[in-house]
Amino acid sequence: MVLMIFVAAGRAQELRIAAAADLSAAMEKLLPAFEKQTGIHVSVSLGSSGNFFTQIQNGAPFDVFLSADKSYPEKLKQAGQAEPGTLTAYARGRLVLWMVKSSTLRFETKDRNVLSGGLEALARSEVRKIAIANPEHAPYGRAAVAVLQHYKVYDQVKGKLVLGENIAQTAQFAQSGNADVGFIALSLALSPAMANAGRYVLLPEESYPAIEQAGIVVRASKNKEQARQFLNFLTSPEGQAILRNAGFEAPHR
Repeated sequence: MVLMIFVAAGRAQELRIAAAADLSAAMEKLLPAFEKQTGIHVSVSLGSSGNFFTQIQNGAPFDVFLSADKSYPEKLKQAGQAEPGTLTAYARGRLVLWMVKSSTLRFETKDRNVLSGGLEALARSEVRKIAIANPEHAPYGRAAVAVLQHYKVYDQVKGKLVLGENIAQTAQFAQSGNADVGFIALSLALSPAMANAGRYVLLPEESYPAIEQAGIVVRASKNKEQARQFLNFLTSPEGQAILRNAGFEAPHR
């Protein structure tokens, strides 16, 4: 499922990027900055990393793949479908528990609003639905399951889980009231729409496997040089500053 498409400056497509849905807000800043620096025009499709992985395996005409799970571009590299030498770690995602401002749920926190207590409140009867991204193809969904297991509430709440196709749809479930709470990306929780509608608790990094995000140039791309430039821009000081402000951590090197 593709969520939306941005085309930088409304120009003709020159560079096609398949990007994880957690990058939606960051792309609104990255694209104009990249085009201003290089003059290269870009179109971006946003969706789940797992679905894009399958599409690229089947020949989808993307130039760059930005995954929220580094294992997908690594698999494309192993299969010879990534341009050699282009596997690039660009960020680490952070997971939060998000709820509307009117929610009566409260969780114990410490500095930076990081959870310091447990998640037993999710087992209460007033919490009927908990939104997570589908763990079969979304790394944030797998992280959410890991958090619930870490805090030993998974068995109590697994019947309440509703699955979003990707992390952006998961956020929509929570924001619309179709779920009482949602495990979503910090980058989405910081977006104006979500920030105005609700509040979040940042989940400790030790409670789930690191969400290591990486990208590659697709081997079949006809725009390999421009694609390499975009990956280089993501890891440049300017690109990293935009990602940091959008709620991402620097990648592990």
